[in-house]
Amino acid sequence: MTDSTQSTEHYLSAKNFHAEEWHTTRGRILREVIFGCNDGLVTTLGFLAGVTGSIVQKDVILLAALAEIVAGAFSMSTGAYISSKSQREFYEMEIKREKREIEEDPQHEKDEIRQIYKERGFSDDEITILVRRITSDKDLWLKFMLREELGLGDEAFSNPIRIGAVMGFSFLIGSFFPLVPYFLFPPGTALIVSSIVSLGFLFTLGALKTRITKMNWLKSGLEMLAVGTGCAVVGYIVGLFVSNLTGK
Repeated sequence: MTDSTQSTEHYLSAKNFHAEEWHTTRGRILREVIFGCNDGLVTTLGFLAGVTGSIVQKDVILLAALAEIVAGAFSMSTGAYISSKSQREFYEMEIKREKREIEEDPQHEKDEIRQIYKERGFSDDEITILVRRITSDKDLWLKFMLREELGLGDEAFSNPIRIGAVMGFSFLIGSFFPLVPYFLFPPGTALIVSSIVSLGFLFTLGALKTRITKMNWLKSGLEMLAVGTGCAVVGYIVGLFVSNLTGK
């Protein structure tokens, strides 16, 4: 097997590439779950820290927190759905344009493929083999142009309904951890317990995130922990400020 043929097979082989967790649907779902949980937990913890500093009645705190959680989950879900749907519609328009260009001006598209490989250091002979192989199949040709020219992969076409549902549900899960202590303890104690539990879960989320980012798990966990701590501190300070203004 020649070097050019090996280069062709190595680049065009997608089976092993898509078998990696990062490139699978499971990897993308994990990303959405982490982001949704993080937003739900940090938002709720900051909110509870704020209202606990200004409101002493436990029932009022719980009612306000539940309203915030439901509204936040709904906003998260619909926002993810709308943005994903808009993005998908834009990508579908780009696909139609690329298909038309391949049909109407194939030589120009071939020249673009040549330029892509030339910039990567391939020889003229290797480029000729690659161009012939890619353009021999219209579907392969289109996929190549979408990924290499427009940067569009399979992840660009995830179902907007699924994304919205996963985001909203993940937000609810994240919100659950800081809220539970308020059902079990008085507000002052509940805030302490909630902070400990929530920050511990934030660290876990940060470490789990490295399944996607491939970063150091300890550094990622500490980073998310720092963000959550900052949010809780700011919320609590705002709550104390409001409490002082109202004299409560």
